Amino acid sequence: MKILKYIFLLILLAFFALTVFVATQKGDFNVTRSIIIKSPKSTVFNYVNDYRNWETFGSWKKEDPEMKFYYPATTVGIGGSYSWKGNDGDGDMRTIDVKENASIKQKMNFNGSISDVYWTFKDTVGGTKVTWNSKGSMNFGFKIFSFFKGGADKVIGNMYEKSLVNLDKTLDYELNTYSIKVVGSVQKLGCFYLRQTITSKISNVPKNLRIMIPKLIHFFKKNKLAMYGKPFVIYHTYDTANGITKLSVCIPIKEAVFTSEGSDITSGKLYAFQAVKTVLTGDYSHSKEAWKKTFDYISKNNLSQNTSIPYIELYTKKYGTSGKSLSMDY
Repeated sequence: MKILKYIFLLILLAFFALTVFVATQKGDFNVTRSIIIKSPKSTVFNYVNDYRNWETFGSWKKEDPEMKFYYPATTVGIGGSYSWKGNDGDGDMRTIDVKENASIKQKMNFNGSISDVYWTFKDTVGGTKVTWNSKGSMNFGFKIFSFFKGGADKVIGNMYEKSLVNLDKTLDYELNTYSIKVVGSVQKLGCFYLRQTITSKISNVPKNLRIMIPKLIHFFKKNKLAMYGKPFVIYHTYDTANGITKLSVCIPIKEAVFTSEGSDITSGKLYAFQAVKTVLTGDYSHSKEAWKKTFDYISKNNLSQNTSIPYIELYTKKYGTSGKSLSMDY
């Protein structure tokens, strides 16, 4: 029995010595990984800039399929955030600085370990050079974990490498896998709706929709309003000469609802009308081609446009998450 006691004491001492050794090691880490992604810089930037897309390319989801993600009203740009709960711990991340199409700075808290995260995007031969960097200090638990996994650079670096490869594959698939079908003349039913209206540069429309649609959906949830259909966008004006459009992001409601005076959310009514329907399945970047095919159809079939009726885009799937599908009516 004495020999068992000695063995137990030796194991206990060894564990204590290892704990002291790991605890006294430097907890700072600085991990950087880069990749060349075969997509335009603005496309890569906009995709990374929205946390709703991280679930798609992040390697952590594959390693922990039960991981849960939580999204607030704002997931894009400065102030955008998201959080998660997983088998390895909980965390959250917030964007604190953005330079359009150039860089993103974020602050991450994972199980009490705080780190600064930096992304940079640069044009290069073959696409966009994306660099992902993380600097911070490990808490005791992460020190122990990383010690047995080969160090922080290996643990974080492997995760970044896999995620960047996934990002490249995801964007390549979403940009190049799409279809456009002109359905033809259809009767559009009228509806009441709530809307938020802005004037925007045409080039900024995709970015603004990524922000506005989730915010309007959040408004419905917060105020316990029922959505009576899919979100849609009304283009009141579309000035290609000056690159400016006035648009409203809308969500259908069953009956008229009146918001408080001064609110940026207002009500409206869409009356029934005849339209040419085009369905784009794929990334929103192909919308210009979808518009062209729609107008070609109108011209080919000698249809006359009623200029008093605006152009409408109906989003049949979640816009801004993976950009999968939308229905366009003109």
